Amino acid sequence: MSDVSSTTAAAASSTSATSYTYSSNAADIDWDALIEVAVAAKTAPADAIDVKITENETKIAAYEEMQDLLQGINDAATALRGSTGSTLDDDDVFADREAYLTSVGDVDAESAVVVTVDDDTDIGTYDLQILQLATVEKLSSAEYESNSEELGLAGSLTIALEDGEAVEFDITEDMSLAEIASTINGQSDTTGVQATVLKVSDDSYQLILSGTETGQEIVMSAGDGTDIAQALGITDENGDFANEIQAAQDAIITLDGITITRSSNTIDDVLDGVTFNLYQETGEDASISVEVSSDVTAIKEAIIALVDAYNAYREWAITQQEVSTSGTASDEATLFADSTLRSTNSSISDDLSTMIDSDSMALLGLSYDENNYLEYDESTLNAALLDDLDTVESLLTFKMDSSSNDIMLLRRNTSMPSELSLDITVDEDGTLTGVSVDGDTSLFTVDGSRIIGAEGSEYEGITLVFTGDESQTVDLTFSSGIAEQLFVTTDDVADEDDSILTDMIESLNDTNEDLEEKADDIRDRADTYEDMLTDRYAAYQAAIEEAESSLDYIEAILNLGND
Repeated sequence: MSDVSSTTAAAASSTSATSYTYSSNAADIDWDALIEVAVAAKTAPADAIDVKITENETKIAAYEEMQDLLQGINDAATALRGSTGSTLDDDDVFADREAYLTSVGDVDAESAVVVTVDDDTDIGTYDLQILQLATVEKLSSAEYESNSEELGLAGSLTIALEDGEAVEFDITEDMSLAEIASTINGQSDTTGVQATVLKVSDDSYQLILSGTETGQEIVMSAGDGTDIAQALGITDENGDFANEIQAAQDAIITLDGITITRSSNTIDDVLDGVTFNLYQETGEDASISVEVSSDVTAIKEAIIALVDAYNAYREWAITQQEVSTSGTASDEATLFADSTLRSTNSSISDDLSTMIDSDSMALLGLSYDENNYLEYDESTLNAALLDDLDTVESLLTFKMDSSSNDIMLLRRNTSMPSELSLDITVDEDGTLTGVSVDGDTSLFTVDGSRIIGAEGSEYEGITLVFTGDESQTVDLTFSSGIAEQLFVTTDDVADEDDSILTDMIESLNDTNEDLEEKADDIRDRADTYEDMLTDRYAAYQAAIEEAESSLDYIEAILNLGND
């Protein structure tokens, strides 16, 4: 009996020592991390799109740099592409003219005359003598002790140049010498006469009247009251000028022995396109040789500018071909193996290899170095410009030769034929009526005196001007030199408005816009998904917290029974 009792007591003692506990890891759950992982999986495609957009932007930047550098070549080529046989000479450096002056005898040519020449002026050499410079007339008054004291003169004075408009000035007793000068200057634009007060010494002043136009005399007359001109000592009692400092006279020059007189020292109506600005007389025993010629300095600078533009592009192009140490494209070679870059480089190389007759860029002293940069020999270039300018022009420019002087080229396209024969017909009044090529009348249309390449034909973009009045067959030949070829290539590839690179850049930009829209849609959906997960996990959290609260309550109840 005692053993049973001992066992029961031990069991009871064991039961009273038991504690009821339940644990949960809900508080340790990182809900934000779960949401972040789930959302990241949804946005991963958008991240991949971002990478593609960045790649496209990098390529766009490279194409834009390529375009800028090619436009540099294009700009340099434009000046040298020429327009021989056409009316297209606005940017033609070969149409630039310069006057080269050479002293003959005891005269400093550069100090005696400045000669300016318009573009495309006829070339020639002329012998110039400057026998007399044109001058303005200058008159002085008597001397006065002050320029500011009242002179006490009252009357009127009429002043003008020969070809000017006369103005009558009222002079009052309270006016000083300075005030009279100011009054006259108020109408200088009308009269052509200016007045100044010259301080001769500390106590001596004179009024100076000067014409503003060379070769014209000052005309003065007195009005009512005091004869102001005589009172001032400008005229004498006979009305003649008392002190003429300088007489008005015309300029006198001889050009190739022909005497020419002009009222101005700026003479621009003797030779078309040539202006002489006279500064010193040569005398009859000396002269100046004036050679109107092509501006070889400008041509040389244009050629060097083309070399520099090509080398700038070449330097960039090399970076696009660089290989890393691992044998793959370097980080800078964005356009590595790009087909447009390859074809452009090939075309430019072909353009620089252009030959006209037997002449190549070697005529200009141009050659490649070991890295295919252009370099030039200045002595060779100078010799070519001075001794063989016509050949230089043919080698570089576009040129049209015509069997008739009645036709000129107004516009050309970028794929001019090497030759073209036009059968031109006019009516009995000499009016242009039709043009055919090998009997085909559909290739050109007629608009007044203009012959226009038909749209859709190989001659589209070509416009010729016919100035004749008889039906005739005109044979035309065209040649495209180095600069013309470079212009055409770079214009096709890099023109800002319509070119291969412009289209590619626009296409990539359009692609990026579509990709950005797609990435935005993905992220919008991910945002919605994130909101849904946040709400769902918040509900889970609330449910777990409620369950944990219930478990805590049950645990407490169970533990109460063991106390």
